[in-house]
Amino acid sequence: METSGGIQASLSGRYAVALFDLARDANALDTVAESLSALKAAVAESPDFKGLITSPVLSRDAAGKTIAAVASSMGIDALTTKFLGVLAQNRRLGQLPAVIRAYETLLSNHKGEARAEVTSAHPLTKTQITALAKSLKARVGREVAVEAKVDPAILGGLVVKIGSQMIDSSIRTRLNTLAMAMKG
Repeated sequence: METSGGIQASLSGRYAVALFDLARDANALDTVAESLSALKAAVAESPDFKGLITSPVLSRDAAGKTIAAVASSMGIDALTTKFLGVLAQNRRLGQLPAVIRAYETLLSNHKGEARAEVTSAHPLTKTQITALAKSLKARVGREVAVEAKVDPAILGGLVVKIGSQMIDSSIRTRLNTLAMAMKG
């Protein structure tokens, strides 16, 4: 079963669709996207925030009050703050990263964009990301929203995922391929 934008009808997908529909009705798609981007960064960068959303010992009320205070201090918009409260009351804050990914996909589909997850060994500059987006646009035939990640384990090159398609030009993969060829 699928829902709008092709998002699988998973729990996080249903929450993302609900938030997307509310944001669209309130004409706040980009505002919510900015708030979710800030929350995504907080999950990635703050062990305390990640602990808050995954803690099984916090009561619903404590989680709701804490997430509301965090959202207020981060300048999160009212709709997203209310949504976080719903997640807390339903004990679903741990679903937040998956909800954010699903929302980003819904927003990209709504805008007619493709989403590309790009992994590099070192952080890419804005110029590099812009050039990559332009190159990917020529390949897929529509605008591409690039989500850059860093993974030093790939050693160099890029790993690009667009939907179900993957382009792996990482040095790690090339070395593994060479090693397999040498084994015969």
